[in-house]
Amino acid sequence: MEDLKNDRIRQAVRQRYSQVAESSDASCGCRGPEVLVASTGTCSRELGYSAEEISVIPQGADMGLGCGNPQVIAALKPGEVVLDLGSGGGFDCFLAARAVGDTGRVIGVDMTPAMVSKARAGAASGGYQNVEFRLGEIENLPVADATVDIILSNCVINLSPDKLRVFAEALRVLKPGGRLAISDIVAFADLPEEVRQDMALYVGCVAGASTVSEIEAVLEASGFTEIRVLPQGASEQFIRGWAPGTSVADYVVSATIQAVKPGAPFQPAPLR
Repeated sequence: MEDLKNDRIRQAVRQRYSQVAESSDASCGCRGPEVLVASTGTCSRELGYSAEEISVIPQGADMGLGCGNPQVIAALKPGEVVLDLGSGGGFDCFLAARAVGDTGRVIGVDMTPAMVSKARAGAASGGYQNVEFRLGEIENLPVADATVDIILSNCVINLSPDKLRVFAEALRVLKPGGRLAISDIVAFADLPEEVRQDMALYVGCVAGASTVSEIEAVLEASGFTEIRVLPQGASEQFIRGWAPGTSVADYVVSATIQAVKPGAPFQPAPLR
């Protein structure tokens, strides 16, 4: 029964974000295109992206679907391998590609074919040689073991019905000393059962939110260390716009999530 429920959730999420990818209307965070917004650029500025960041990525990549800016906590360095969980139209991937440079590499994984197609088109139009997009689920990453320096994600992990599996997969693909830099929605109060059971609120990034303590426990159980989950109080304003007329902002908040895979990063031996 649990597997059937999880499959139903994944299908609903895939359907919702296929519609978003194929729509010409603006979205903003997890509210759908049916909610009128000024522009995706305005939304991204609310989430902490600069005007310069928004202006340099390929047209159509900024879909306004995040709940923060993981680039702020990522501290990306030239030459690093970056993985974006739930990469959507590729917005964070294209920004990361600029940070890691030609010697680095960025992989975006998304389970929605329309999103992967959109991101690949953006990479081609922008001439990005160090970015690739793969179709796959974040619970079963199409990425080899211990090949990634840093994992980004923006408002996606809350959509997964199996967060323990997500973080176990994240640990698997990270190199020793690799790190997480995630923006996501977390709960700071127990969600009412009617919210938990509302599929529209699940695909809207609310009903699947775990509490801070639950996220910390799952990260620890997965094997991560140096865990930091920091709620961002300023997110209340834009979260209220995701589900007008509801009290969702009384239960959830955007947060930054950081953690490290144990082990010393690989250091090549000095030349003699």
